Amino acid sequence: FGEYGLKAITRGLWTARQIEAARRAINRYIKRGGKVWIRIFPDKPITKKPLEVRMGSGKGNVEYWVAKVKPGCVLYEVEGVSELVAREAFRLAAAKLPVQTAFVNRMVM
Repeated sequence: FGEYGLKAITRGLWTARQIEAARRAINRYIKRGGKVWIRIFPDKPITKKPLEVRMGSGKGNVEYWVAKVKPGCVLYEVEGVSELVAREAFRLAAAKLPVQTAFVNRMVM
């Protein structure tokens, strides 16, 4: 999609809140300068039983949603900004994420 991307190096589970926090960090830095794509979606529900409830009696309610992230998966992409702006925006976003990430750029022949 975009010219520059943020790629996962390690695997992990990302909550919808973490994905949104990183998106906000990117958008806040580029200030309508370019377009941002989110390439992951939280599609796995995590359930939890209420506090002080006995064992059994079925599965608990959905507490939050997560996205499974594998190494090499491109997480965010940006286009329409310079490489310096993209690097700094992704650095700010990576501080809010639970896995190690790397900056990648698309080599167009």
